[in-house]
Amino acid sequence: MSSTDQNRQFRLAERPQGLPKKSDWELVSEAVAEPGNDEILVAVEYISLDPAMRGWMNAGKSYIKPVEIGEVMRAGTAGTVLKSNHADFAEGDKVSGNFGVQTHAVVAGKDARKVDTRLAELPAYLGVLGMPGMTAYFGLLDVGGVAEGETVVVSAASGAVGALVGQIAKLKGARVVGIAGGSEKCSYVTDELGFDAAIDYKNENVYKAMKEHCPKGIDVFFDNVGGEILDFALANLALNGRIVICGAISQYNATDGMYAPKNYMSLLVNRARMEGFVVFDYADRYGEAAKALAGWLSDGKIKHREDIVEGFENFPETLLKLFEGSNFGKLVLKV
Repeated sequence: MSSTDQNRQFRLAERPQGLPKKSDWELVSEAVAEPGNDEILVAVEYISLDPAMRGWMNAGKSYIKPVEIGEVMRAGTAGTVLKSNHADFAEGDKVSGNFGVQTHAVVAGKDARKVDTRLAELPAYLGVLGMPGMTAYFGLLDVGGVAEGETVVVSAASGAVGALVGQIAKLKGARVVGIAGGSEKCSYVTDELGFDAAIDYKNENVYKAMKEHCPKGIDVFFDNVGGEILDFALANLALNGRIVICGAISQYNATDGMYAPKNYMSLLVNRARMEGFVVFDYADRYGEAAKALAGWLSDGKIKHREDIVEGFENFPETLLKLFEGSNFGKLVLKV
């Protein structure tokens, strides 16, 4: 690394109104910093793009502090250690962590996780072996409480979280129906991932399709989308059904208020439960999930797919793929 090396960063310039636009970001360069005591310098190679990032741009109370104006955008990342002043890390180690949308990061060693690229390539540690994997694991098993023989329906089924939710549910003996947009994604969840059925929300009547594929009702609905699809699931709940609120990507850019469910009384009639969760609350159990996911992956019992877009400067446009539904699998930016 020479004295001319620069750290490029995307910083939040304005809080978005609706879909984020290019002027909401500022691309800046600064000299690469030197690591201090117990710190490491990481060359960021891959940046995770996730729906939750849209909420982090908003002011106001949430489950995590918002990104402030002028701050580097928060993001999960993976890369290579360039310099280390920490006993647990050496130059060349592959690591992951929340290092932000930048090309280089100086971070405390305690905030980095060493990863094994013999098990899976580096981008997988932003997906199946990263936060989406943890989200699927705890959301389905702890919050959803899925049991053998139950019917599970998951929205955004071809996405990073949804694809894993469905596969884990199958491993637990459930019947799984996925909701996705377009015939290609629906074929992927049934033919590649092993779901029992798929509903194409772009070309089918979702309410009627739920009735058809879930004749005894939905035991667990894992929701990543919100809006009308959540309403349809409420109307199709089984007795003692559970709705897991993981996200609501259809509503994140709404400028006139979020869609309010009309069928919430189904919770009373069916003695059902609708519960939101945040994966960070399970941080002390990440090791448990990582061990299970790595085992399934090593045994060929779960599959994963990354949608990798190259070019750090393409961050603003690439992020929008999440909200257009044009990404296929875990969306990752290759620096």
